[in-house]
Amino acid sequence: MTTSESLPPAPALARRTVVAAAGAAGLAVALTACGSSDDSSSADSSDTQPGANASGGDSGSSSSASSGSGGTALAKTSDIPEGGGKIFKDQGVVVTQPTAGTYKAFSSKCTHQGCAVTSIANGVIVCPCHKSEFSVADGSVKKGPATQPLAAEQISVSGDSITMA
Repeated sequence: MTTSESLPPAPALARRTVVAAAGAAGLAVALTACGSSDDSSSADSSDTQPGANASGGDSGSSSSASSGSGGTALAKTSDIPEGGGKIFKDQGVVVTQPTAGTYKAFSSKCTHQGCAVTSIANGVIVCPCHKSEFSVADGSVKKGPATQPLAAEQISVSGDSITMA
């Protein structure tokens, strides 16, 4: 067999192809490991009762935005338990009522690794992935591993309606 009769060399994999495949595989692993746990017990949102109801307080409401048109309707004020809150999974927000007539809203994305919080109990918002806990009053970290508070979200309370700004 002479050199003119030899087979052509096999094409080498392009470096971009190898890097892209490795990146895609790493992303898939990261999303699987740190994704939110969608259990069948909660559909679009979840109510969570407080461990103990706070007493007293006036009927004034606290909101982070003015009540203009164009906001997304979330709930009625009566849907949010005093000392607890409700998670709106589709909107990515948690609305709480730390004291009577005071409503707060926070991102439902844990600041530790981005998992979605799934419950509220005893005055704290709980992340299922690593058990970080956040205050219903101000979103601050009550128990790690998270080190940053939940991001505040803009809501408006008008009458008995709570809307996302």
